[in-house]
Amino acid sequence: MGLSQQAPHFANAPHFAIAIDGPAASGKSTIAKHLARRLGLVMVNSGAMYRAVTWKVLELGINPDDHTAVVQALQAMNIECGTAGNFSTIAIDGRLLDEELRGTEVNLAVSRVAAVPEVRSLLVQLQRDYLQHTSLVMEGRDICSVVFPDTPFKIYVDASEEVRAARRSAEGVTDSVAARDKADSNRTTAPLIVADGAIVLDNSDHTVASAVEAALDILRSQGLSHEDSGDA
Repeated sequence: MGLSQQAPHFANAPHFAIAIDGPAASGKSTIAKHLARRLGLVMVNSGAMYRAVTWKVLELGINPDDHTAVVQALQAMNIECGTAGNFSTIAIDGRLLDEELRGTEVNLAVSRVAAVPEVRSLLVQLQRDYLQHTSLVMEGRDICSVVFPDTPFKIYVDASEEVRAARRSAEGVTDSVAARDKADSNRTTAPLIVADGAIVLDNSDHTVASAVEAALDILRSQGLSHEDSGDA
């Protein structure tokens, strides 16, 4: 599925979005993946989009703190968002990206690139554009507050800093969750917040299975019914 860079407002789209926000290593991606499978929806990892742009910026040898150079590079990129099965895909200049997005350099730079307003503006358009094609579960840091503020289905997944740091360490990631939290929460454009209407799911002590059930309970309390699932 190829997506354009023009996006409708959520209220005018024929499909619906389940929006999930939360800090790094809170477990929101895992919960989103399992919810998408259970509900027969497409799972969109918005963070992969920011990581893809960051990867390209680094590949070009651009300093992530040089906003002018980042914007110039962004304007020259051919960004293609799509799906493969129940998952989103991201390609830049014809290269489909996956493992490249999880490198240490990308981890350390993504918050800085994601803070550039022009980057967020373009990628928010692309994220909203998915609703032209399918209903979805989308996770990130501004999905409830900025991307789909009108959706009734909003969850903020959180966990203690200690638990999140341990998860990052187990994944072999060495960046600081405290530093990432500060960068994401204090940026001027679309900071990480608990959006109006979002229900907090504390994922510090859940198993994957119990976290998914807790998320489903929240969605039911927000009005999601069996009939809402799938893309009939």
